Amino acid sequence: MIYFKQGSENTVLASKDLEAGIFLALEKLGVRKKVLIVPPDCTRYHSRAGELTSYIYRYYKDSLKDILPALGTHSPMTEVQIGEMFKGVPKSLFRVHDWRNDVVTVGTVPGEFVSGITDGALNYSWPAQLNRLVFSGGHDLILSVGQVVPHEVIGMANYNKNLFIGTGGPEGINKSHFIGAVYGMERIMGKADNPVRSLLNYASENFTRNLPIVYIHTVIGRNEEGKLVVRGLFIGDDIEVFRLAADLSLKVNFNVLEKPLKKVVVYLDPAEYKSTWLGNKSIYRTRMAMADKGELIVLAPGLKEFGEDKEIDRLIRKYGYRGTPATLKSLKENEDLNKNLSAAAHLIHGSSEGRFSITYCPGYLKREEIESVNFKYNDLSEMLKKYNPKKLKEGFNNTDGEEFFFISNPALGLWTAKQQLV
Repeated sequence: MIYFKQGSENTVLASKDLEAGIFLALEKLGVRKKVLIVPPDCTRYHSRAGELTSYIYRYYKDSLKDILPALGTHSPMTEVQIGEMFKGVPKSLFRVHDWRNDVVTVGTVPGEFVSGITDGALNYSWPAQLNRLVFSGGHDLILSVGQVVPHEVIGMANYNKNLFIGTGGPEGINKSHFIGAVYGMERIMGKADNPVRSLLNYASENFTRNLPIVYIHTVIGRNEEGKLVVRGLFIGDDIEVFRLAADLSLKVNFNVLEKPLKKVVVYLDPAEYKSTWLGNKSIYRTRMAMADKGELIVLAPGLKEFGEDKEIDRLIRKYGYRGTPATLKSLKENEDLNKNLSAAAHLIHGSSEGRFSITYCPGYLKREEIESVNFKYNDLSEMLKKYNPKKLKEGFNNTDGEEFFFISNPALGLWTAKQQLV
C-alpha cells in the first residue's frame, strides 16, 4: 500500500514538504507504541535520511525505541557522525549492527531458485539474514529509510536491500554480492529487476511478511545550478513504493553520454569516503562511460584504508584489484577469499578489467600501498591544484586545453556511454 507519493523530474521538495509528507504517512499508519527506524549510515548522508529520521522522532517521541543504522559491513558511526546526520535525535536511541555476530537466519532461498535467476552460473542456497533487533525486537512498526539510486550490486539501491544487506550477516552479504558480480555489473546497474533483487524479493515474500515494515524512499537529483535537491518522496509497505522511486531515479540519476569518456576526474568527499570499499563507487558508476584506454583519476583526501572491516581490508591488500579471471583463480585456490565472497565480488567490481587506467590520489595511504593493489598513484596535493573541486563544474571541463569530465560525488548517479545501451 502507498501511504504517500510525490515527485517528478522537476519537483523540488523543501524540508517543510518532507516533514509534511512524513507526518501525513505516519498519521495514516495509526497509533504505534514501539517503533524501530533503520536508516543508512553517514556514507549516505546526502540521502536526507538523517533529516527524515529527525521528523519521525519528532512525530513519535517516546514511542520511538530504537534506531539501527544499516551499516552492512561498514564501520560503526561515531557520536560526532550521528550528531551531524541525525540532528536533534537522542544518541541513546542508536544501536550498532554487528554484521558478524548479531544476526539470525530467517529463512533459506533454495539453490534451484538461485540457479534459475543466474542462468545456471551459481546454484548455492542463500540464507536470508537480519539483525535480531529487526526480526525479533517486538516492534509494531519498522521504518526502513533511504535513497533509491543506481547501484553496482543490486541495480537500484534500497527497498529490502536496506534490511537484508544493511542489517544482514556474513553469508547473506557475501553470497548476494557474489551473485551480482558473477552475473555482471553492466547487466545489473540501473535495473530495478535483476537476479540480486529477485533474491531479496523472494526473501521478503516468504520470510518477513509478518514484520510491520514500511519503506520511506527519497530520490535526489541536481538542479540547474548543480545543487542537490529532493525530487521525490515515496512511502509504502510493498514493492510498488520501490518501483515508483526507481522509475524516477532512472530519469534523474542515470546520465547517458553521446560518446565514451577519455578522461574522468572524480572527487570523494573525505567526510563520506575513507576506504576503497566505498570509494570505488568512482569506478563502479563510471565504468560504462569510460573509453577503452581512458583514464580515471580519483581525488580521495579521506582515503586511509581499503576495507572498512579489518579482514576485508587484509584480503584487498593480499589479492588486489586484478580483474575477473585473476580473482576467480584466487577464489578457487585460497580458502580465505572463498569464505569472503563479498570481498571477491568487490575486487571484481573495483577493476577496470584492463580497459582503462585508474589513478588514486589518497590523503593517507602511501604510494606502495596503492600500487600493491594494482592501482596507479599520484600525489593528492599536486592533483588538487590541477583539478580543484571547488572550481570545477559537474560534467565537462576544459583546463589549460585539457578536456575532462568531472563528478563531485559518484554515489549520486550512474554514467554510461550511449553505445553501452545498444
